[in-house]
Amino acid sequence: MKMSPFLTAFAVILALSLPSPSLAQQKAAPAAVPALSQAPEAPVQAPAASDATATPAESRSLRSTPVAPRELSPWSMFQSADVLVKAVMIGLAFASLVTWTIFIAKMVELSVVQRRLRAALGKIGEARSLAEAQFALGAKDSVLSSLLAAAMREARLSAGISSDAGIKERAASSFAEIVRAEARRIRLGMGLLATIGATSPFVGLFGTVWGIMNSFIGISKSQTTNLAVVAPGIAEALLATALGLVAAIPAVIIYNHFARVTKGYLELVGRASGAAGRLLSRDLDRTHVGGAHARAAE
Repeated sequence: MKMSPFLTAFAVILALSLPSPSLAQQKAAPAAVPALSQAPEAPVQAPAASDATATPAESRSLRSTPVAPRELSPWSMFQSADVLVKAVMIGLAFASLVTWTIFIAKMVELSVVQRRLRAALGKIGEARSLAEAQFALGAKDSVLSSLLAAAMREARLSAGISSDAGIKERAASSFAEIVRAEARRIRLGMGLLATIGATSPFVGLFGTVWGIMNSFIGISKSQTTNLAVVAPGIAEALLATALGLVAAIPAVIIYNHFARVTKGYLELVGRASGAAGRLLSRDLDRTHVGGAHARAAE
């Protein structure tokens, strides 16, 4: 059946006006692309949620990281020590300073007095009387001058007394007092040396015990046994013991040295006392001989 030209033309126009399936798919494809591009947005936010869950792991990793090493020089350990440990260290350093000060002062003093006393004993070696010995010494102030002055004073106060034994006994008593006073004077400071040498190790040990106690308290608070955290506090505490030994050992050695030197000096003082006693005895004998000659002449 043949179609009329009018119907044929209408069918062609209708076919051209309708969109083809391929064009529709091409238009739908770009619209689907944004949808696909929006789909990964959900996984992008997943790491933010995982950060909250990863916090304990990160904290554990931070705990396991090594601690930066601290400087452990003596000065830095002193600065970071506890207040009481610092006080102990300062006291021990002061004790060590006192020890060396006494050492220098006593060395100078003992060398000077020993040289002077030996020279004085040499000067009166040929003297025949107390007056001659005092003239040989001059106006120098020494222990020998004090002994000679005590002997002359006793001889003057005992004038008219015929008992030479009593005069010598009283003179010997005066000599003993002078010798004891000189021994006390020359030993001045040695008691302090003995105290420093005996107590410094225990004072340093007290600082060490206190510092280690604080270190263990810090360990319990930090809840870690890492040696890099524990070692500095223990080293600071042990520094107090080291300072105690630094103060004590020289004090003991210096005390023993001065004990020997002082003993030698006191032996020289004993010789001076004996020399003064002999001169007094000569004067007494000379007085009796002179009196006997005077009576014989009469």
